[in-house]
Amino acid sequence: MSQSDSSNPDTDLRFGIRVSMPADDPMAMPHLLGDNWQSERWYASEDDRDRAMAKMEKQPPYYRKGDTPSVILEKISR
Repeated sequence: MSQSDSSNPDTDLRFGIRVSMPADDPMAMPHLLGDNWQSERWYASEDDRDRAMAKMEKQPPYYRKGDTPSVILEKISR
């Protein structure tokens, strides 16, 4: 699976996942991540991206039962 930092625009990685938080997330507080926090992960193919997204959507093994991550995952492309 190919992945690159979004700060390198000269790549062939065209299929991505944008990770952001809901507006009411406690981590969006100004002294933490802030209300405009987001991250992008880029992949060489749609299949690579879709496999990565499926993994990201699963319940993390270290979370307590019933807790869920409060992130928004969005498929993107360039």
